[in-house]
Amino acid sequence: MSSKSIYILTSVLTLLLLAGCGRSEPEEQNILGRKSPIAVAKVLHQPSDTYIKIIYGQPYKRERDIFGQLVPYNNVWRTGANEATELTTTDDIFFAGKKIAAGTYSLFTIPRENEPWTVILNDELGMWGDFDYKQERDVLRVEIPATEKESVAEAFTIQFTDVADDSTNIVMQWDHTQVSIPIQFLQTQEDRSVGQAASI
Repeated sequence: MSSKSIYILTSVLTLLLLAGCGRSEPEEQNILGRKSPIAVAKVLHQPSDTYIKIIYGQPYKRERDIFGQLVPYNNVWRTGANEATELTTTDDIFFAGKKIAAGTYSLFTIPRENEPWTVILNDELGMWGDFDYKQERDVLRVEIPATEKESVAEAFTIQFTDVADDSTNIVMQWDHTQVSIPIQFLQTQEDRSVGQAASI
């Protein structure tokens, strides 16, 4: 084989290898089946050194009717897209007035029309959506009012408000709907000993 033929063959093989490398990331995303980007909400309470992080899939409205249509009322919802939303806290906190232990939980909600939503923390992790949700694994259930806003949130968003008086709020927004969950940090050892970890 001539040196020119060897050069051409080597160039073709190099191009094929580079093309394969360029496709590796999209192929992995297709295997995972994610259709929405991953987003992270986080907050740090410095006096107690408590860090809370929420990882969730962020779907977009895209001119669709959301609650009551795309997301049915009265059904368990993954509270986002892709995998079930997960909340991690490095220390015990009060979640909507109920004490929960440090750890990681799946966060589900049950949207309702003109009624408070049910917000759920569940101890089963790594779930895709809410398909394998089991109520018997719930650690906590609370009822939280939902409010209607004039403005439209195009992307489903979870955010923490600024920390004030050892507390913050988890604010979830999508379309015209907003849900705000109060969080209280335990600043002192005396605070940490108050109450028992929440149970159903």
